[in-house]
Amino acid sequence: MDDTKQALYRDLLLQAQGIMTGVRDPVANAANLADVLWYGLPLLNWVGFYFTRSGGELILGPFQGKPACVRLPSGKGVCGAAVAARRTVIAPDVAAFAGHIVCDADSKSEIVVPLMRNDTVIGVLDLDSPEPARFDGVDAAGLEAVAAAWLTASD
Repeated sequence: MDDTKQALYRDLLLQAQGIMTGVRDPVANAANLADVLWYGLPLLNWVGFYFTRSGGELILGPFQGKPACVRLPSGKGVCGAAVAARRTVIAPDVAAFAGHIVCDADSKSEIVVPLMRNDTVIGVLDLDSPEPARFDGVDAAGLEAVAAAWLTASD
């Protein structure tokens, strides 16, 4: 299964790189990348971006799925934990995650990849699933590569 999932992420990365070629706009690239992930990954109920604003608050960016929380307070929830830790955070059971922010009651697990530029977190790539324990280390590595491609294309 891991080989199949790794192959899926290799394909998604190639698709993401292709769709972002020659496009320097971070919002346009985030919108297309959210779409690529939404249609390319199974068992998701939300995928999108939040961007860091003054005071560390995260503001909703392009996404796919149900309407989402517009503002996430600094340091709160899975997104805030990823920003604070400056690393990918996987929550296999969001109900058990301290300080989890419920934007969609159908979400059971979540993965958040911080977007780093010049040692500063400029936002996060956030994916939710209605399946418990949906995300693992293969997802983390694949999504980190996709996030790095977004950062490179949107530089």
